[in-house]
Amino acid sequence: MAYRNSQRSEASQIEPAPNRNGQNIVICGYQAQIGGCWRNVSILWNKNLMSNSLNICVDSVESKRHQACKIDIKPWHFWARRGYKSFVVDEIQLEAYWDLRSAKFTASPEPCSDYYVALVSDEEVVLLLGDYGDKAYKRIKARPALIDAILVYKKEHVYGKKSFLTRAKLDHKNREHDIIVESSTSGPRNPEMWISIDGIVHVNVKNLQWKFRGNETVLINQQPIQVYWDVHAWLFCDPGSHYGFFIFKPETVDQNYDDDKCSAHSIGNGSDCSADSKYYSTLGYSRAPHYCFLLYAWKIE
Repeated sequence: MAYRNSQRSEASQIEPAPNRNGQNIVICGYQAQIGGCWRNVSILWNKNLMSNSLNICVDSVESKRHQACKIDIKPWHFWARRGYKSFVVDEIQLEAYWDLRSAKFTASPEPCSDYYVALVSDEEVVLLLGDYGDKAYKRIKARPALIDAILVYKKEHVYGKKSFLTRAKLDHKNREHDIIVESSTSGPRNPEMWISIDGIVHVNVKNLQWKFRGNETVLINQQPIQVYWDVHAWLFCDPGSHYGFFIFKPETVDQNYDDDKCSAHSIGNGSDCSADSKYYSTLGYSRAPHYCFLLYAWKIE
């Protein structure tokens, strides 16, 4: 899949390599207006045995590099759960504010409630995460951006033996859905896989040894969602050495334009910037990019 390869290329720039110890990782990719252009902003939540960490990465227009702001969330340092850092991208001053003192976590390294993370540029909050928006604006004393940042993709690494559970948006709306991938790849019966969304089995793949790659379109609240899977590694590789790969991608109402023109690298349809660039003038913004959720399911012994 070309789409899969492009996502791997992007991830390799900022994503630590998962390992057999089960290092949970969540990456959310946004596009935000910074310095007059739409820029890629990656939010990486990482969890290991000792602590959580948060990386905010903003791509540079002038080079292929990105600038990152790393925040360590150590459980024994309560004071470090609230703070401020500044960094510079293309001579633009950015400020990151966060308050994770009351943040609630599930199995995921990404908080589920009671927190905020804000990115500020030129006295504008260009990206705001969490449900403590009022507290963030009260502390920062900056104005909201004229156009909100857009969630382009979310990627998560999940570890398990037979079952993989996560929560994710399946479109640009705020609601999250429960997603469970279950499999039976050993024993006397033929390998089989089930993909459930909000408690309902939408995909059931029998004879998985012949159908380890495929896709189906399912309906979630009358919204068509394309589900892609590649679980070759589950069947033919050593446990823990590789992952099963899943993409959940909502279909758009308007199918008259090419998907690639609305990818994370092509949001600037009609802009005055180069078509080969991934940064676009805010004047040319006309259509939100496609959103997708990518799940990396690591089988462990």
